[in-house]
Amino acid sequence: MIISTTTAIEGRPVQGYLGVVTGEAILGANVFADFFAKIRDIVGGRSAAYERELRKARQIAMDEMTREARELGADGVIGVDIDYETIAVPEGGSMLMVSVSGTAVKLS
Repeated sequence: MIISTTTAIEGRPVQGYLGVVTGEAILGANVFADFFAKIRDIVGGRSAAYERELRKARQIAMDEMTREARELGADGVIGVDIDYETIAVPEGGSMLMVSVSGTAVKLS
């Protein structure tokens, strides 16, 4: 399965458009990760805990989108868009949401 943010795959013309496919993932970042991330934001540096959660959420969303494309008989997904959002929860923490979408296509 070829996944691309571009609207075409060089050397593989689109033979058919099968529809929009999506994938979403919402993961909680634990309280300690939130606390240490805030400290790092103040003093500088990277938050390894958030980076791990971000990669995990992105992979889950991409896998979900790819599975949906395969179910349609696609060879690829083009025009992929990846969006990230943090969602505050009433308990004072946050959740990370990653959504991906693209067009499932049949390639030659």
